[in-house]
Amino acid sequence: MCIKDCYISIKQKMNHLQSISLLAARLIVAYGFWTPAWKKFGNIDAVAAWFATLGIPFPLINAYLSASTELLGVILLTLGFMTRFISIPLIVIMIVAILTVHLPNGFHAADNGFEIPLYYMIFLSLFLSFGAGKISVDHFVFKKQ
Repeated sequence: MCIKDCYISIKQKMNHLQSISLLAARLIVAYGFWTPAWKKFGNIDAVAAWFATLGIPFPLINAYLSASTELLGVILLTLGFMTRFISIPLIVIMIVAILTVHLPNGFHAADNGFEIPLYYMIFLSLFLSFGAGKISVDHFVFKKQ
């Protein structure tokens, strides 16, 4: 058996793992947004004050917008519903987080760098590109006829 045949055989077997991998990634990313969203809602005035110190315009509105988007992201990513749609505003939140908070600290997560938000952006871009996978509400609602 040549290398090409082996590759094709392995590829066909591994394609069956795609939806499980997308499900696992969605659940991990959703879990990652849960605590920040919940903490923002728990003390929205403090978040707005912090946003103001970062130079974010309309800090109270943006605090509510950020917290609401993150919480909606948790729900939609967990269900695998409107996954491509919710990935866009979550990517924007990660870009803002990197530019306003994490970038001056460098790359490493241990130094509060942009490592983790970058990983989230990469996962979200995969959801944007590939969708939620077969184990999702999206698949059942929007699957091709």
